[in-house]
Amino acid sequence: MIKPENVQAEAAKKEYENNKFRTFLKCHAQEQELDQQFQQLHRELFAGYDCNSCRNCCKLYYGSIPITDVEQDAKHLGMDVNAFVNQYLELEENSPDYHTKHMPCDFLKEDGSCMLGECRPLNCKNYPYTDQPDRLWCLYSVLEAVEVCPVAFEIYERLKKEYKFRCSR
Repeated sequence: MIKPENVQAEAAKKEYENNKFRTFLKCHAQEQELDQQFQQLHRELFAGYDCNSCRNCCKLYYGSIPITDVEQDAKHLGMDVNAFVNQYLELEENSPDYHTKHMPCDFLKEDGSCMLGECRPLNCKNYPYTDQPDRLWCLYSVLEAVEVCPVAFEIYERLKKEYKFRCSR
């Protein structure tokens, strides 16, 4: 598996190839079969991976907090809702939801764990979404994850092998 600190550089080297593979999948993959392949690789690779040793997703993105989560998150941290919002959050542009004031995410702890624990938003829990349905129709988001997450990078590389994909310029 690629080291977390190398993912961005390696993905940049493979950007052309990865985009070509995306197009290949759009034209050749069966939707249900591709979902099964993603899910199987996701389960296999995450079973032996400690996300706390990486947390590129938390380091390279702002945290996104749905407005519906704010009260429970504040309570989890033992804070008043207004104090929680003032300390950690800003409203997202054109959305009722919030994002963290800083990147890396304000809730990322030094050991790689999240201050919000199991209260963290679904978008954080589900990242990089490689076990979600309809991957064929979300391949751009998969490519974004490939640039951040070592496991998503590895899934994409293994899929290229499974499909015997060869890229020529």
